[in-house]
Amino acid sequence: MTHSIQNVRTGLSLGLMAVVMGLAVSPHASLAADKKGPEISRVIAKEMTAAQKALQASQWQEALKNLDAAEQKSPLTPFDKKTIYDFKGFADIKLNKLKEAEAAYEAAMATGQYTPDETAKTTRMLFQLSAGNQQYPKALEFGKQMADSGNAKPDDLGVISQIYYLQKDCKNANVWADKAVAAAKKAGEAPKENWYLFKLQCASDAGDTGAMDLAAVDLIRLNNKTTYWNTLLRIERQDERDDHNLLMVYRIMYDTNSMNAGTDYMEMAQLLGDAALPGEASAVLDKAMSAGQLNDQKDRATRLMTSLKTRADTDKKGQAQFDAEASKNPAGELDVKLGEVYFGFGDYQSAVTAINRGIGKGSIKHPDEAYVYLGRSQAALKNYAEAKKAFQGLKSVPNISPRVLKLWELYSEKLGS
Repeated sequence: MTHSIQNVRTGLSLGLMAVVMGLAVSPHASLAADKKGPEISRVIAKEMTAAQKALQASQWQEALKNLDAAEQKSPLTPFDKKTIYDFKGFADIKLNKLKEAEAAYEAAMATGQYTPDETAKTTRMLFQLSAGNQQYPKALEFGKQMADSGNAKPDDLGVISQIYYLQKDCKNANVWADKAVAAAKKAGEAPKENWYLFKLQCASDAGDTGAMDLAAVDLIRLNNKTTYWNTLLRIERQDERDDHNLLMVYRIMYDTNSMNAGTDYMEMAQLLGDAALPGEASAVLDKAMSAGQLNDQKDRATRLMTSLKTRADTDKKGQAQFDAEASKNPAGELDVKLGEVYFGFGDYQSAVTAINRGIGKGSIKHPDEAYVYLGRSQAALKNYAEAKKAFQGLKSVPNISPRVLKLWELYSEKLGS
């Protein structure tokens, strides 16, 4: 399991706790009778007036004492009971007595005295309370009532997804996560990261790499975190057997700063060396060694670095002659290779010039590499519009790997964000 999803379960209850804590500042308890509607009975007028004053003074225990006294009076009308329990729910939330608050609001709801607007608000209150109290079947019942009535907010749908996940019902967790995402987008809001994380974790638990791939792409589009790039690229890499395409995956992993294993740096450097790009290979290896990523294989890395630097120095010395030969050649292959060499040495503007010249000439063996190095060079220069234009050129490359095309398109989409 990748680092991006190892700790999902640890944080699953945090959203529910935040929702419940928010209840203390937004109850709907009516502190005065509606003059157009029913009023409380005179038999409890004294106790209810005292309870109301205590609530207004934030004297929660005193309010509950008076409400208990009112509850003992007789006879009580349904409206009396509704008001007593409504006030009790309010006071219990303020005292963080959430189970008691849930029972009080359920009793108030059972009187049938709430207006339609109060019913909708109390249903949400009970949904949130029962979820926070880990009474999940009851929470799902209230949540579905809100969804069926059209009163559910995107966050409510997300909590339903979370509850299903906690009950190990990934099928319904995915269904409600999708509903939460759709509702958020319809409301012009950004979907919550957790909703996609439920989908990612469920897919991981089931060993469904296809679903993991989709969830990771959604998370990258949401916040472009390197951890999700790492998850996605490791999934894409594991089935890749072609060295040319594997190196493409590594380039994206490197450029998104999502490469976090020394073995990845080593393999990328070796593949770049095999591709006659020792300058770039030594830069990759140097970054890993400086970050302490290769301490467990230091001798091997040092030997490889020595070999690469020797070859890179030779390329550096012959760069002027290479440039002259490429400029005279009517085909663009040498220009593109020259641009790749310039890129490896960090001379991005010269890389752009050489590769554009080569693309203009044509006759390039690997046009996908030409567009990729042109886009990477422009990105390094922060010319993001030109970089995106270069990556768009990949669509015209015959027989390009669908995997490689998809990944560079996603990388291009997030450039500059």
